[in-house]
Amino acid sequence: MTHSRCLCGAVSWDAEGPLDIMSHCHCSRCRKAHGTPFATYTTAPASGLTLRGREHVGRWESSPGFFRYFCTTCGSVVPGDPWEGLVFLPTGSMDGDPGVRPAAHIFVGSKAPWYDIADDLVRFDAYPPGIDVAPQPDLPVPDAPGPAPRGSCLCGGVTFVVPGQPIRARNCHCSRCRRARSAAHASNMMTAADGVRFTRGAELVASYKVPDARFFAQSFCRRCGSPAPRIDTDRGFAIIPLGSLDDAPPLRPEAHIFVGSKAPWFEISDRLPQHDEYAPTT
Repeated sequence: MTHSRCLCGAVSWDAEGPLDIMSHCHCSRCRKAHGTPFATYTTAPASGLTLRGREHVGRWESSPGFFRYFCTTCGSVVPGDPWEGLVFLPTGSMDGDPGVRPAAHIFVGSKAPWYDIADDLVRFDAYPPGIDVAPQPDLPVPDAPGPAPRGSCLCGGVTFVVPGQPIRARNCHCSRCRRARSAAHASNMMTAADGVRFTRGAELVASYKVPDARFFAQSFCRRCGSPAPRIDTDRGFAIIPLGSLDDAPPLRPEAHIFVGSKAPWFEISDRLPQHDEYAPTT
């Protein structure tokens, strides 16, 4: 049995039975829903899923007949509807080691232009062979291009531009980031607080702060749950989830941080510097 929960703990779930088909999905909808370059899911028998806190679960129809579910308190992704007797589990939310490992990258044809796949796992442009489902086209970009990189949530209700100069970009493997994004790690870019401007839907942006954390918080769209830029006026900077961008960012991730807390099922294959906790500031 595996145990998982969202960032705030309002929603938790257990899954019994064998886990199978763990893969990294690069489709535009997964990138938006998680705010990351890819999402990692594994499957389990739907009959063995026990989910608590359903009153805290919201959903958004990301494609016809397909809903994505999220915690309305913290924005974390939670399991969705069964498919052919299976339920897809966001692996970043799991406690401990599930005992299975990723076997493939899927929807590589929709991969983020700023992310390079460095491992040797098999790759498929869309669904792997044996899944007879027509892939959905990539999400349209809500706003016209301009001089600054654009970003948006899954439902398109929240849109923004990033005219500010980037300060840094990193992949964070801490347990809070993994639960917040329900993924292997968060990929964030930092700018000055006035370096991000919401062009639509600022009123849709909710925020959840971890009670026992000094600063850690997650901003997300109330309607679809997608991570959104978080503007920290007290410290004078903004944090942008790179998976929410519609254009290539001016800066790619430069390092992996909090690798000492890395998910046991994820292997870092690129050559970026790795730091057990924060990266040195000098």
